[in-house]
Amino acid sequence: MFSSLEGKSVLVTGASTGIGLGIARQFALQGAKVLITARSADKIEAVAAQLRAEGLHVHGLAADVADIASVVAMMNTVQELHGGLDVLCCNAGIFPNSTLENLTEADWDRVLATNTKGTFLSVQAALPLLRNAEYGRVILTSSITGPVTGSPGWVHYGASKAAQLGFMRTAAIELAKDGITVNAVLPGNIVTAGFLDVDAEYQAGVAASIPAKRLGTPEDVASAVMFFASREAGYITGQSLIIDGGQVLPESLQSLD
Repeated sequence: MFSSLEGKSVLVTGASTGIGLGIARQFALQGAKVLITARSADKIEAVAAQLRAEGLHVHGLAADVADIASVVAMMNTVQELHGGLDVLCCNAGIFPNSTLENLTEADWDRVLATNTKGTFLSVQAALPLLRNAEYGRVILTSSITGPVTGSPGWVHYGASKAAQLGFMRTAAIELAKDGITVNAVLPGNIVTAGFLDVDAEYQAGVAASIPAKRLGTPEDVASAVMFFASREAGYITGQSLIIDGGQVLPESLQSLD
């Protein structure tokens, strides 16, 4: 039995949709006080209002994790709303598609700024609050793409997600003395709005390549995040957990026959 997360202060970046929204909802259902952020003010407030209508303790804030002033404002807001911060979920990420041959320097910089620098800025700015918590938790949303697998069109995204894990390992060492753990979830193919934009045949093909024979859900990822956020996970740090239904395991499709 895990200790309750009720009353814990949680900040989830990139939470207006998909995995981030699933993480935020699950924390709120556990009784946590949740601040969700995204770049679009209208979108994040609409999502927060919907969650509040469900009886959940959620506030929304427009913030850009690639901008230090915005990140500092994010931490000031969570301090004002909740009186501190217990759990930081660095989920904000972008994934524009471009082959290596056609990738521009501007697009490379934009992806790394959000996905990698945004993680660094968010964790650094959160340190004073996390150090004052009963126990601090940092959970990064990385991906199987980059650290484990590759996918055409995502060379910049894969690099950013692999870089997050390099950051995580050293941050975990430096912050261990403060009782702060730093871990990462690595989702595989998760059913989100972006994935639903592709055709049904492609979706079925991806599902067929997964030993679990289904695509993942934001709730699947959120369950792992809840574990990393728990008191009971306090002796786990600098670790990454793949959540992909076994997708990376088969040597070939024939292995699934």
